[in-house]
Formats: sequence, C-alpha cells, structure tokens
Amino acid sequence: MLNFDIAAAQIDGARDYQEDAFLVTYLGERATQNGSLLIVADGMGGHAAGNVASNMAVQTFNREVVTHFPCDDMPGILRGAVDQANQSIQETVRETQALKGMGCTFVAVVIDDDEVYWVSVGDSHLYLVRDGELFKLNADHSYGGFLDRMAAQGTPVEAEAGFSRNMLMSALTGEPIAEVDCPPTPVQVQAGDRLVIASDGLDTLSSDQIIACCDMARSARETVDDLLDNVQSARRPKQDNTSVVVLAVTPSEDDEAEEDAVPAGAAVFTSSAPEPVAAAKTGISTVPRGIETEGSAIRYSARPKPKSQRRALPLGATAKPKSKRRSSWVVVAAGVLVLALGSALMLRPTETTTPSPVRQSDQVAYVEGDASPEPTPGAEAPPATIEAIVVDPAPQFRDTAGNTPLPLMAALPAGRFTMGSPSASVYFDEQPQRNVEIQPFGIGVYEVTVAEFSAFANATGRAYQPPTRTNPATTPATMVSFADARAYTEWLSQVTGARYRLPTEAEWEYAARAGTTTLYSWGRELTPGKAHCIACENNLDPRIPTAVGAFAANPFGLFDMVGNVQEWTADCYAANYENAPTDGSAFETANCGERVARGGAFISGPKGVRSAAREALSADTRNDVTGFRVVREQAE
Repeated sequence: MLNFDIAAAQIDGARDYQEDAFLVTYLGERATQNGSLLIVADGMGGHAAGNVASNMAVQTFNREVVTHFPCDDMPGILRGAVDQANQSIQETVRETQALKGMGCTFVAVVIDDDEVYWVSVGDSHLYLVRDGELFKLNADHSYGGFLDRMAAQGTPVEAEAGFSRNMLMSALTGEPIAEVDCPPTPVQVQAGDRLVIASDGLDTLSSDQIIACCDMARSARETVDDLLDNVQSARRPKQDNTSVVVLAVTPSEDDEAEEDAVPAGAAVFTSSAPEPVAAAKTGISTVPRGIETEGSAIRYSARPKPKSQRRALPLGATAKPKSKRRSSWVVVAAGVLVLALGSALMLRPTETTTPSPVRQSDQVAYVEGDASPEPTPGAEAPPATIEAIVVDPAPQFRDTAGNTPLPLMAALPAGRFTMGSPSASVYFDEQPQRNVEIQPFGIGVYEVTVAEFSAFANATGRAYQPPTRTNPATTPATMVSFADARAYTEWLSQVTGARYRLPTEAEWEYAARAGTTTLYSWGRELTPGKAHCIACENNLDPRIPTAVGAFAANPFGLFDMVGNVQEWTADCYAANYENAPTDGSAFETANCGERVARGGAFISGPKGVRSAAREALSADTRNDVTGFRVVREQAE
C-alpha cells in the first residue's frame, strides 16, 4: 500500500490581485479505488480578466474529468477536457469583447492508483522529486523552452531578435491551442516521491531549494508551506502570484484501507476567489469519509500495480527552474516563429488593467419570449410561454427579534410563469421549459448582509470570518456554505417564530423574472448600469462585490437578483429539468452533494446573469462570490 498526502496553497507575491486558480478533486468511489485530480492555472490578462480565465478553465476541466472518471483512455479524456476548457474561454470572450486577450496556462494531473497522467499548456510546472533529484515532467511551452528542446534534439535554432525567452508559445486563450503536452504513458510513482504542481511564480526558487523543501518536510502541508515561505523570503520586487499543489507518496503503515464510500467528484479544497486569496481562505469543501484531513490537505491510500503491469518511467534529465518572471506572453503557431506575422504575433503584458467593458448582448441562438421552433412529429410540445405581466413592487415587511438585525422582506403574490430556456437554446441544463405554479411567499429584498449573518454567528458560536475593510451593514455575506446558509434560516425561524428557509430554484427564478420573459428582467440585452458583473459598465471594482442595493430594483422591488454575488437555493442540482417539480417546490435527491446557485456574480459574464442561468456548486463550498437571500413562508 502507498499513502498519498496532498496539500495546496497560494500567495499573491508583489501583486495586489490574484490570477492563479487551483483545485484538488477526489475522484474515487472508495478509499481502495482511488483517484485524484490536481489542477493549477495561471491567469493572464490583468486583474479580473486573468482570474476569470483561470477559474473558468479549472471549473470546466474539472467537470469534464469528473464526468468521465474512471475510463480506459485517460490521456484522451484529459486532452478533450482541456479543449473544453479552452472553448469556455472562447465563448466568454465572444460574449464580452472587453475580456479579449485573457487566457491562462494550465497543468492538470490525474493520479489513478499509483499512475500519474497529465496534460499541460504553457509554462507552469509539473516536477517529480525522487531520491534527491528534480525532474521536470511536462514540456515548457515558452520560447526559451522551444529553443532548449531544439538544442537537445541536435537541431539548435538561433533566437529571433526581439523575442524573449519567457514569451509563451501556447496558452488557453480561446484560440486554437498551439501545443499540448499529454503523454500516452503515465509515470509510476513510488514511496518517497514528491509531485509538485506550480505556477511559474515558483521560478523564484532554484532546483536545489525545491529539492531541499521536499526532502526536509515531513508532509505535503509542510512542503507547500516551505516552498511558499522561501518564495516570500526571496523578496523579489516583482514576485508573481504563486500557487503550489504537492502530493507526497509514503508507504502505508496499515494494509487495511478504509472501505467507506465517498462521493466521486468531491472537491476537497479549491481556490476560486477573484480577490487576493491567502492559504487560510482556500475553503474546505466536501471531505469524503475515510479521508484524513489537516488544514487544506488530504491523505488516502492506494495499492500499487503489480510489477508485471508497471510501465517505464519517462523521466528526463534534471531540470533547473529558470529564474524569471513572465512579463509578457505570446501565442504563435507551433514551431512557426516569424516576425513577419505582424499583428497575428503580439506581446501582451500580463500587468495591464482590464479594458473598459464593452456593451455586449447575450450571444445565444434564441431570445427568451420568442416562439419556440415547431416540435418534431411525435415529440412532446413545449409549454405555451406565459406572456409578460405587469407587476407592482411587493409590499415589504420585517420581523423583529429585539435589537437583532433581520432581513427586510417582500411579500410576493401567487403566480404562474414559464421556467427555464426554450429548446432552441444552447443551455441544456435549463431545459425543458415548463410552467410552474407559485404560492405566495416572502423573499429578502436584499442579499443577506455581513451584519445580519454575523449576528447569527455570534449568537450560535458559529465560526465566521467576514470580509474586512467593508461596511458590514451593506456588504453581502460571502464565504458561506450551503449548510451555513440553511443554519441561518433555521436560527431566524427560532428567534422570530416564523418559518424561514432558502428559496427553491423555482421561487428564485419567479422572483428574478418579476413578470418578465426576456433574457434579463430589464430586457433582451445587458443594459449598462443594471448590475455588478463583467461587461455591466458600472465603474465598480471588478474584484469584489459591491454594497447591496447599489442598482435599481426589479419590478417586484428586489435588489441584486443578478450579479454581485450568486445565491444558494434549496434545490439539488440536476443536469436538466426532466421530471422537475411544477408546484414551486425544491428538487431533492438522496446524498445531494451539489446545490444550485443562481443569479451569477460580479465575476460572471452576460450569460451568467440571465434570469434562467443556473450553476452547480458543491454544497460545502465557501468562496467570495457566493451568498444567499432568505424566504419566509406565509408572508403577511
């Protein structure tokens, strides 16, 4: 048996924003049938744009691998998943031209029993430390890496004038990927190995320093801390963001592995916040049963394959990390380096600010409210679309409990509306459309604020670290898991005597649409100044949420139903609306690991803030883009 110990963290370096993203996902169904996915993405484009690209790539890639694991063709799955991640960036750039030029480098590793598969694009790193030596496993897609590869093959290429060694030749930008490193043969790990996956901020350290950190540390957690401490101690004036994921392999002291079932696809820890992220804010997500945890680390066991099934290690020569910082990048056709490419070959500085947003309508193949295509013969006809109705702002009320700050509520009337997107849309998880009956209910006029949630945390002794340098009375509460949000509603019920809960997905969309049938509650296009999101043209800080109520209310009198922070709902996530309730109740399943978040956030593009848009989110996720609002039954 082998033990696998995994840890991860990141630092901002000398920057005041974080563009890196990392994720560790447990893939196995049982502790003896294990697999893990480790990802590091280094965003480019400056401020919010780089963060959007890296997080989008990580989330899309993770979804693809989790869906297909286990499989007989892991390299094929990894290659296809990186294409999907690149396509997600392409679609977002197409919708929001202000983000053109954003992208990321990318390294993803799957540990399947004791075999390591990977895919990488760009100049981030995958190292193996074994017996005091450092091996660079993945290819370096910088111009310097290209020159080194040519020289190693006996065909040296003279460097072109004006080309820097740290320019990228391949990255995920939404354009065709020039180079992808995805070997068909895995590396076989053994006791004593350390795998280090890192963004190029780790280039501050020499190979000897990386080896020393790996050899002297007793655990993956200590290795990560030592590496990042050494990066910070170097005090480079232009130190880049640095993200590090470490897997330490040790012999098992106990051959009896845990047999408890664990949820496949559970994200054990992740960084997805759009503002600077400290190691303590990476957010512990679902921790599977049978897995020991310590900080942002996991440990589990695996049985190595018999020697007859093992494959040769494709290890290269010891590689010394380059002491560099990526100050500019370029994507060129693989192997083609010609200055005459002109405008097709551009150096784009990574420290540029995000361009001023450009007004963009949602680029979809339909417009909500328009007639759907005629159904094919024998197919079930789509529901008749309910015409838009004129609604008045809902009456407001507020329950009391002494001096405790409680949410302001709006009493919404009963109604009937068409939920989801028509069959002509490209958003398959919002189909099929269906008509839903809604009973009267009360809903928060605003997202729950830091002051309101802190009152609950203080009264119940629940740990909560609110954001700093903000006004608690007007800042939406974030870093709140689904369980935290639900516990808040239960506490509200106790202190007021009324019944509070989270909104169902149908209630949320009914409240967001407020009688409208268009893409947005204000119309068909992303009108400037209507919400806090990418391309919303509001002159707000794109890295953090803004105060609640900063924009005009929707026809029901509700604020920030889209943008700012996405909001938890009571529903379990399902891939579509087949057999979904039509009475406004929540969709629930046994062992529900993912819940639906609605409304999009300040980092969302135009498609994410549509009234019908929905997001699958691990129920234990805590991040800086997710909050909630509450529902009160039998509103007065």
